Amino acid sequence: MCRVYGYINRDVPPTRLAHTGALLHHGGPDGRFFDHGPGWALGATRLAVMAPRHGAQPYVLGPIRVVFNGEIYNHRELRERLARHGYPIDDPCDGAVLPALYHRYGTSFADHLDGMYAIAVMDLRGAPRLVLATDDTGVKPLYYHRDRHGGVSFASEIAALRYLSGAGARHAPDALDTFLTTKTPLGTRCVYEDITALEPARTVTVTAHGRMRWHPRAPAAPSPGPDAAGPERAAGTVRDLLRTEVHRLAVADVPVAAVLSGGLDSSLVTGLLTEVVDDLHAFHIRYRGSWPADESTHARAVATARGVRLHEVELDPAHIPDLLPKVLRHLGQPNADPITVSTYALFEAVRDAGFTVALTGDAADELFGGYARVTEGVSAQGDWGTEYVRALAAVPSPLRTRLYRPDYRDLLREIHTAEEELLERVRGRESDRLAAMTDVEIGLRMPAYHLRRVDHLSMASAIEVRPPFCQRSLVAAARRLPAPLKVHRGRGKRVLHAAARGVVPESVRNRPKQPFTLPITAMLAPGTALFAHAQEVLAPAELRTGGALDPGGVTALLRRQALAPDAGSALAIWSLMVFELWRRQESEPVPAPRPREQVA
Repeated sequence: MCRVYGYINRDVPPTRLAHTGALLHHGGPDGRFFDHGPGWALGATRLAVMAPRHGAQPYVLGPIRVVFNGEIYNHRELRERLARHGYPIDDPCDGAVLPALYHRYGTSFADHLDGMYAIAVMDLRGAPRLVLATDDTGVKPLYYHRDRHGGVSFASEIAALRYLSGAGARHAPDALDTFLTTKTPLGTRCVYEDITALEPARTVTVTAHGRMRWHPRAPAAPSPGPDAAGPERAAGTVRDLLRTEVHRLAVADVPVAAVLSGGLDSSLVTGLLTEVVDDLHAFHIRYRGSWPADESTHARAVATARGVRLHEVELDPAHIPDLLPKVLRHLGQPNADPITVSTYALFEAVRDAGFTVALTGDAADELFGGYARVTEGVSAQGDWGTEYVRALAAVPSPLRTRLYRPDYRDLLREIHTAEEELLERVRGRESDRLAAMTDVEIGLRMPAYHLRRVDHLSMASAIEVRPPFCQRSLVAAARRLPAPLKVHRGRGKRVLHAAARGVVPESVRNRPKQPFTLPITAMLAPGTALFAHAQEVLAPAELRTGGALDPGGVTALLRRQALAPDAGSALAIWSLMVFELWRRQESEPVPAPRPREQVA
């Protein structure tokens, strides 16, 4: 696992390359490397997970150089295949197969990979060519900037890319509205108008003339799946697939732990992980004091049933105002999910306990119809698409309008907004509502809102997160499931509940779903430290200094929450506070840390 960065068709001083690597040190504390030549550069910082004494980057095969972030789970099979074709590979690290794989298969090399990855290949045979590739579901993010001269820069994190390329000087015109509509920019969007997120399952070549060419990916080979089988048979197939992936992802040369929220998904992964990891440690976040929807009891039940050592990480709500700037710095752009703070604190504790790898239950809700907005959308009467899109928002559209300044409202009337784009994606698909919503959940929302958050906030503490549900076998199986095996009688994840039988305690398997998040409705109430902080951040004098928010509308929202606290107002206030804190923070210059790179 590493952080990567680089460019083509540019020239940047070596000191700036070294400083870029230093900005990514938190995600790769075990080594820093860069290599460069006329018009190109590649850099990486390493978190040693596989073959810790090896794995120096870039990986090199003659004129081919590769930097890589992630894990290649089928690297042993690839190594044997490549050896038969005359490519002996001495380095036992998983990424060492990549130059030979690219040399043999060219831009279709990623078709042969099973894993999570963001890869950059510099092909120096003739004029330099840069090839970028991302994994099937977007577990490992990659951002890029293309300048007006055809130069392309890339990095694993937005802050490093801004420093390396000079991008990010201007927000997208609809940045605030997009954020409040979808809680973070979805798809390829970023809050900056000149930074793009590379989509999942993408391979792109950048030539020495600045042209970008997108290469099609071959579909994944079919794997055993539930198809139209009955509930019990489908559940057995899903359980077997998940067991196989959990066991594969447990292989590492460093200590492996689990994240255990107490919900169905993480409990199922934890239960299966105990089959191959002796004396498993699991980490659970809870909040100091007494708060609604505390899942600690359920996490303890799973830990007791499976013989797991449970670490209860306690977060003091009074510390949230101090944590938020750190969280936003690592995210690089605002994310309205209150769980960002919990995620940061949890993985910091995982690292402090001496672990480097953690398996999670992320992505099960997206794959198996677990969200209430999806189950409601399947059976809703009337305009289900509008209701579904509104449920994705941090702030519903009528309230958003009241919070904006008149000139910003006028601007939004002239552009195609994020809400309009989402409505276009789901409307006209009445015949298969679940498929329409799943396409949004897996294709747009999961990579941007969910997986990037987990990646950035785990790597902030040098923790490699491995999500078994993101493996292509599980994704393919979930997509083939008939709708009634996902959503049935108003409840989602039907087949997953059945698959958990015998692995997860019945008290956890059958309990109603609740979101794994910060209880901000209770925490953003008058008299709390967090509410006082929100009032300070969103004070009229602060809002008048810039931005698109109307101070009067925001003051009215705060007053309403003070008189009658509710979940909708709490999330709106939290989201506005996050955006304002990010907006002020991102205008600060990025410090140039001391470089310690090893130059190839």
